[in-house]
Amino acid sequence: MDRSFIRDLPQDPEDRALTEAIIAMGKSLKLTVVAEGVETLEQQTFLHDHACDEMQGFFFSKPIPSDQFAELLRQRIQASKQ
Repeated sequence: MDRSFIRDLPQDPEDRALTEAIIAMGKSLKLTVVAEGVETLEQQTFLHDHACDEMQGFFFSKPIPSDQFAELLRQRIQASKQ
């Protein structure tokens, strides 16, 4: 789901309606719904509450080089095993 739909969530009623419809359509087609451009807790909460499968954006992390991302994944995997 493009960030243009996410930008004004949850304040804009049209963006809310479109986002809910996109999530519902994706679910009915058995697709994984991914929201791009999540930047605030309010956006993340709205998407989570409406069963969006995956989210990405500055709310979770600023862009980082691939080697740093690989190291971050290794650390997360190791921490989850403890």
